[in-house]
Amino acid sequence: MRLLKRNHADNISFTKDLSDLEAAQRKYAILSHTWGLEEEEVTFDDIVNGTGTDKPGYSKIQFCLRQMRRDGLDYIWLDTCCIDKRNSAELSKSLISMYRWYSNAEKCYALLSDVPQLLREHGGELRTNLERDFRLCRWFKRGWTLQELIAPSVVEFFSWQGISLGTKTSLERQVSEITHIPVAALRGQALSDFTVHERLQWQEGRETREPEDVVYSLLGLLDISMPVLYGEGRLKARDRLQSEIQSAQKGIRHKDFSVNFSLPGVIKTPNFVAREQELQEMRSNLIGDGSRRYVVLHGLGGMGKTQLAIAYAVRHAHDYSAVFWLNVKDLDSIKLSFARIVKQILREHPSIPRLANSNLESNVDDVVDGVNDWLSMPMNSRWLTICDNYDNPKVPGNSDLAALDLCQFLPDAYQGSVIVTTRSSEVKLGHCMRMSKLENLQDGLRILEHSSGRKNLVDDRGAVQLAKKLDGLPLALATAGAYLSQSTFTFTEYLDFFERSWAKLQKRSPTLITYENRTLFSTWQISMEQIERRNSFSANLLRLWAYFDNQDLWFELLNHHTAEDPEWIRELVGDKLDFQDSIQVLCDHGLVEANAASGLETESQGYSVHACVHSWMLAVLNAKQDDGLAGAAIHCVASHVPMQDSSDWSLVQRRLLKHANRCSSFLDNIGDASGLDWACHMLGVLYADQGKMAEAEVMYMRALKGREKTLGVDHTTTLDTVNSLAILYVGQGRITEAEEMHRRVLRGRETALGLHHMSTLQTLNNLGILYSDQGEIAKAEEMYIQALRGKERVLGPGHTSTLNTVNNIGIVYANQGRTREAEAMYMRALRGRELAAGLDHTSTLQTVNNLGTLFANQGRMVEAEEMYNRALEGYTKALGLEHTSTLQTINNLGNLYTNQKKTLKAEEMYMQALQGYKKALGLDHTSTLDTINNLAILYTDQGRMVEAEKMYIHALKGYEKALGPDHTYTLNTAHNLGILYVYQGKITEAEDMYMHALRGREKVLGPDDISTLNTVNNLGILYAHQGKVVEAEEMYTRALKGRERALGPDHTSTLNTLYNISLLYIGQGRLEEAEGL
Repeated sequence: MRLLKRNHADNISFTKDLSDLEAAQRKYAILSHTWGLEEEEVTFDDIVNGTGTDKPGYSKIQFCLRQMRRDGLDYIWLDTCCIDKRNSAELSKSLISMYRWYSNAEKCYALLSDVPQLLREHGGELRTNLERDFRLCRWFKRGWTLQELIAPSVVEFFSWQGISLGTKTSLERQVSEITHIPVAALRGQALSDFTVHERLQWQEGRETREPEDVVYSLLGLLDISMPVLYGEGRLKARDRLQSEIQSAQKGIRHKDFSVNFSLPGVIKTPNFVAREQELQEMRSNLIGDGSRRYVVLHGLGGMGKTQLAIAYAVRHAHDYSAVFWLNVKDLDSIKLSFARIVKQILREHPSIPRLANSNLESNVDDVVDGVNDWLSMPMNSRWLTICDNYDNPKVPGNSDLAALDLCQFLPDAYQGSVIVTTRSSEVKLGHCMRMSKLENLQDGLRILEHSSGRKNLVDDRGAVQLAKKLDGLPLALATAGAYLSQSTFTFTEYLDFFERSWAKLQKRSPTLITYENRTLFSTWQISMEQIERRNSFSANLLRLWAYFDNQDLWFELLNHHTAEDPEWIRELVGDKLDFQDSIQVLCDHGLVEANAASGLETESQGYSVHACVHSWMLAVLNAKQDDGLAGAAIHCVASHVPMQDSSDWSLVQRRLLKHANRCSSFLDNIGDASGLDWACHMLGVLYADQGKMAEAEVMYMRALKGREKTLGVDHTTTLDTVNSLAILYVGQGRITEAEEMHRRVLRGRETALGLHHMSTLQTLNNLGILYSDQGEIAKAEEMYIQALRGKERVLGPGHTSTLNTVNNIGIVYANQGRTREAEAMYMRALRGRELAAGLDHTSTLQTVNNLGTLFANQGRMVEAEEMYNRALEGYTKALGLEHTSTLQTINNLGNLYTNQKKTLKAEEMYMQALQGYKKALGLDHTSTLDTINNLAILYTDQGRMVEAEKMYIHALKGYEKALGPDHTYTLNTAHNLGILYVYQGKITEAEDMYMHALRGREKVLGPDDISTLNTVNNLGILYAHQGKVVEAEEMYTRALKGRERALGPDHTSTLNTLYNISLLYIGQGRLEEAEGL
């Protein structure tokens, strides 16, 4: 290789002829361009003689010198002048080496001689109106520029004036569209990942000056080395190239072993979908030097392993001298397959004695040996054999006498390539690839589209829902499509039948020839029979699993057996090793796959089955509901529900939710569910802790009815469920029902347990929560203080239950404006909870959140934001973003940002909280209404009055319905809506809202409460604007006296009222009185 070297004065000269090692030690650029007339280009002799500077082509060298200075490079290679073309040996060597030289370059400058100066948009995208010239330039039509585009890691495009247009990376979309070269190839993916045919297609339509160069310019792309013979013509050069390609792929003597490609007895799906990543992985592991290569495709039956093997064989048939198909399901299938292989070989090579004389009917061993001897011949190393249906392998633990040893049917010589398809993960031959479901929903829709014959499924909601349900399982998707192609059912109707009558639907579905006439109903029965022979515990576990969710079943969840459970369940989970052995058998047969590690110290890794397999487990393995197994599943889930004082409780509960949803769906069909009252109560606890209020109520009510019937209405266990319902109703804003429940519990516990029992004291605490939420602060404080004294005496001051009440008293004090006392209570609760439960426990975070609210109300914004962010981070980690506690903190951050006038951040927080609340609790829940009310306040501040009014009215109606017309939340919203109406000039409506708020606040909070006085002051402003000076003065005077008494004479609110009175007096001409204020 000969380079041009630039000195500091931008003079150029040749280096000596460099070896590959010497060239690699120098950083150099290359120029890619389209040639002008030959006499216009600077030649090798011009550089040697110091001439050519007056040629038009010298401007290219000057351009290169400028770019080299910019890039800090001293060396460059140009095809016009760095090759002595009179030396045929040098020319031939250069052409063969050129791809490697381009690959090793630091940068390639692509100078587009027919593209004028183009401008760039931000981000490197060419402007649309100028992009046309780039797309039409000659550079993309020339033969040699193909390798100059592919080989270098960096290609920068320049207009003729030397203006940079972008790089191969920044313009990869346009370049790919122009050239039809995949983006992956432009990014440097190994060329061996693309077939020879694909690479040849990239050259189609390109032109070269010499006809043979159409072929020679492909040598580097195809990794072929052959002599360059100008004058032989394009066709002869192409023939030589094809011969070299076949020799490289199939061996030098490939014609001696070539067999025309066919797959007799194999049905190819007409529309194979996706799996490009898998095909590339197979290719990279099978390509080589002819030594033996294995790829094992293993996974669930119906996942498309056979069709993937077919797709690979069809795509890469030209890479192999012969492709053979072996059905290794059983000995009969193997015999038939070898008979077909012999016929394939003899059609091309009839003179092979051992094969020509073999008896295909009587002696299978001779036929197998004859084929394998031929495949083992020296130089016959480029064949591919696909061994399909190897589902009964002879492996340790498989005692089936019909199990097969695949290696007995393969050649002894270590050459050739082998693909194996199997359901077993125990087949350990070469590179193993687990076949997983199709992850892209669009791929599932394409299978449904092809098999059903129906179009535009992406717009069919039923089709999309069905594709989601079938969850990327090709056999299930193809079966559904085949059924629908023969019926008038809609996709939605099919989905309904799939969920309600799975077995009946599958029995009536057509068999699929591309899946060997199998159906979903039968396909996994093969694996089940093998599993039952190998490990009965594994088979029974599948039957039990039907009553759990299909995702994430783990050992500790099952380890809650009772005396009523079958013996096999107790044995299955009696030892973790036994459980692991049983689950491993299911994994080995492809029915089950292991999840990622749980990340929990006390909980094991989980396992999952495909949703369609899960449907089969219920419909086929449990044709009739097994009440014993259903009850065992419910008991396991209920027994595993952790309490909030245990470590990682929220993460464990979230793992349990899907299982709770699944197993509880069987409750109505259990003949005698009387023994499951406790389990229903615990499922209610799970749902309530996870913010699933409606589901929690259903479970609690089921438990309550059972306990009242079996234990009595006043039994302490019954009262536990009544207490849980009361707490639930408080959370739902159903105050009247909640108080009724709490009073029932209090009476019952006082009678049964006494006044100072822990349960009685907790009921007092709960009543305090109820009264606090109702705005009955005095009653709430009374309950809390009574509960606190009892708990301190019975449990001690640092007990978590005592600290809960301390925290609640802090809330009461904060609502009363007793901020110092509130902070003291919160700090006591925080220190105690951090010590007892930990820094990140949800009870600790609750107090952190409360402190944030207290600090915000005091104007201590930095401290408030710090608290809220700590709470949000902890809640998100422990409970997830959609939990109501997390959403409450997000809402609080919205309040904080509103007060700080950070309106965009505030709205973002509110909208996130609102969407979460709507999903978790519904539009009419009080927490949802709180956020809607807050959004209304924000929109009012932003002047978005129409949106604000809509929000306020929704919140007001919701509060009135959930809490009543006199609840403080209802009254606050009425007050705020009055303010909005004032801004809108709706005076009558404003007065109505203010009067509603005033009457309610006087009734609930008293005439001298701060909130009451705020409404009084606002009414004064309203009357003043209306010219009702007498009424205005009356309101202002009352507000002033109350605020002086409650807040002091120097408080800003007091001073505001004083200012309002002075304005009123000035307007009346009472200047002395105004000045006296």
